[in-house]
Amino acid sequence: MNRPAQSRWPALIVLCAGSLMIILDGSVVSVALPAVQRDLGFTATGLAWVVNAYLVAFGGLLLLAGRLGDLLGRRRVFLAGIALFTLASLACAAATGPALLVGARFGQGVGGALAMAVSLGMIVRLFPEPAERARAIAVFSFTGAAGASIGTVAGGVLTEVAGWRSIFLINLPIGVAILVGAVRRLATERGIGLRAGLDLPGALLATAGLMALVFGIVGTGEHGWTSPRTLGAAALAALLLGGFAVRQRVASTPLLPPRVLRVPGLVAANAAQLLMVAAFFGFQFLLAVELQLVLGLDPAETGWAFLPTPVVIAAVSLGLAGRLIARWSARTVLLVGLGLAAVGFLLLARLPADGGYLADVLPSLLIFGVAGGLTLPAVTTLAMAGATDVDAGLASGLANTTQQVGGAVGLAALATLAAARADGLRADGWAETAALAGGYRLSFAVATALVIAALLVALTALPRRPTDADSSERATVDAGIDPSRSAASG
Repeated sequence: MNRPAQSRWPALIVLCAGSLMIILDGSVVSVALPAVQRDLGFTATGLAWVVNAYLVAFGGLLLLAGRLGDLLGRRRVFLAGIALFTLASLACAAATGPALLVGARFGQGVGGALAMAVSLGMIVRLFPEPAERARAIAVFSFTGAAGASIGTVAGGVLTEVAGWRSIFLINLPIGVAILVGAVRRLATERGIGLRAGLDLPGALLATAGLMALVFGIVGTGEHGWTSPRTLGAAALAALLLGGFAVRQRVASTPLLPPRVLRVPGLVAANAAQLLMVAAFFGFQFLLAVELQLVLGLDPAETGWAFLPTPVVIAAVSLGLAGRLIARWSARTVLLVGLGLAAVGFLLLARLPADGGYLADVLPSLLIFGVAGGLTLPAVTTLAMAGATDVDAGLASGLANTTQQVGGAVGLAALATLAAARADGLRADGWAETAALAGGYRLSFAVATALVIAALLVALTALPRRPTDADSSERATVDAGIDPSRSAASG
């Protein structure tokens, strides 16, 4: 599909708006949890399921949702996802008890998975030229990277001014606007049809296995990594996902065809992304808590303290990353970004208990802004590089699944390490603030190791030689021709 640029970019804006609404909702909810607990009478244990119910549905359904987009048409699945997410938001706002809110949050997760799983696939089809595709993915990546930080500020303001229900009600006009924009701007497309094969047993095994995996991970903060609940969930996930792998070998129309995994660099890109996102998600959560418990900032100050990161991400991803990827390749840009991220984590790994924001925190936030602006578009470009029209939805769902599982694993692991280290330091007689700071330093050191591992995967496993498309694109750039103009003229 080679549509004119004037119709492609408005379509991208619609897709980015859907992504932003879904991502914002996650961070907005986290800020409002204390108010939700007071109003609806959640127990401390039950309150976690306001977040976990969403994560289980979202992380578990992405792969299936991506494949449904290939079969039924990605526009149709996107519309269904946004509509369901919007209706579930209304149900969240109207909830009168814990069970109703948790159920509605599960519905939001289903809708979010449907919309997000097919978005990258539509971008790949909208922008077939590598230079424009790199810029489009940079814009889309920015909405995801900045959404969480913006949501922290927006959640605090909305909850304080209008109450926690407003964080869900605000999705109603936004969701309707996105639906109208999608109907007008997203081209109608026919999927390859259910007759091409959904592989229902494989879909059930993959979805149940991913849900069991996410269920086990999100509960480690409360139950620990060695509890029967966690080990049981892990064993069930391994059994189901093992069954899924076997099923893919014998199914006539597998959900995850082996040819997709043989695309050069796809497995390596997703592996690097998993390690990278595991570190990045942990950074956002742990530093937000440390700023309050160790450095003494209040929630509003903490939200504003993170603002430099999305601002720098915007400048880098929207103004620079696409051009750098076109000029030097996504692999090179990813390696540079991961190297910068390692430096940022090393700075946080030395953050003292009596540290200051300007001297000890802001430099790392600025570095993470540059690193995020480079790595997120680059790794997404690599994960989607070999996607065809037939499998673009599946590749998109796989990339999003990697992000969600990586984020859940990273957050659970780094938070658990920080808590265990702090407990040990308290037992050794350390003061409370110093013990907490010591726990966070360990977690940031481990996050550094995760980023370095991602860098090594990218360095050793991603293809060194660019594709023919990349080579011709680089020649175009070297010749001084604006790639966006050549793409638009095609």
